[in-house]
Amino acid sequence: MIPARVGSTRLPIKPLRLLGGEPLIRVVARRAQALELGGDLVVATDDPRVLEAIAPLGVRGLLTAAHHTSGTERVAEVAAQPEFAAADVLLNLQGDEPFVPAAAARGALDRVRRGDDIGTAAQPLVPGGWRDPHRVKVELDGRGRARRFYRTPGPTCPHGAATFQHIGVYAYTPRALRRWAALAPTAAERAEALEQLRPLAHGFTIGVAIVAEPAPHGIDTEDDLRLAEALL
Repeated sequence: MIPARVGSTRLPIKPLRLLGGEPLIRVVARRAQALELGGDLVVATDDPRVLEAIAPLGVRGLLTAAHHTSGTERVAEVAAQPEFAAADVLLNLQGDEPFVPAAAARGALDRVRRGDDIGTAAQPLVPGGWRDPHRVKVELDGRGRARRFYRTPGPTCPHGAATFQHIGVYAYTPRALRRWAALAPTAAERAEALEQLRPLAHGFTIGVAIVAEPAPHGIDTEDDLRLAEALL
């Protein structure tokens, strides 16, 4: 599932911004098709214009409520429909990740199949990347599970922890997704604008698959969009 909302504060109407002459959400959906992961592909959005943007691909789109504060909440609304009751695992490919590596998606799924509540992915952090508030950082424990996510840089480079750049993809069992969506947002989640801090604070295990080859990070700003255009 690809959640896509138009109300981004850092990059307004993000899913409909043009990348390579096409709406960003269409580029992301096409990338999802190319991953050939099997199962159904659904774009979940709060705006009919997003559905119009993906129509040429033949990708299914569903309208969701406008009040959701995260992509996971939007995915949870769709996953609650009876037709998805038999799903054994759900994958959330975020709508601002046009270059998500196949290894990230497959790795996130693998972490759930190996027993973690949630699976996600990360890549090596570029030199000095810990200073960039637009790059989401994740620190891992010795079992490859997340122990901290953050945007805001500290006064010095962190030492003594395996730190990587997070890739916006999540896998979860339907049960884990329902539990996550039922929890109230935390203060840390609001402060950092990172939805994954909610389940982490409540003891969920978040397994992180490491992608060896770096890929461009998601599109959060005008600069990111210009960089993506050049890369495309």
